[in-house]
Amino acid sequence: MSATRDVKLPEDLCQKIEQLYKHRFATLEEFLTFVLEDLVQDHMSQADQAEQQIIEERLKDLGYI
Repeated sequence: MSATRDVKLPEDLCQKIEQLYKHRFATLEEFLTFVLEDLVQDHMSQADQAEQQIIEERLKDLGYI
């Protein structure tokens, strides 16, 4: 397992999240891990799409597409 870090969050926010998502996630940490991994994946996907667009534009400029 990866090393972990402690994060401080407002108690009322934690309680709201636990109530809203207790049926899907066993712990607040599990919920936050899911959300943060999803955000990172989304960011990486957007970066990949931007990179793909740049490559396609370069290929068009060179006459390959």
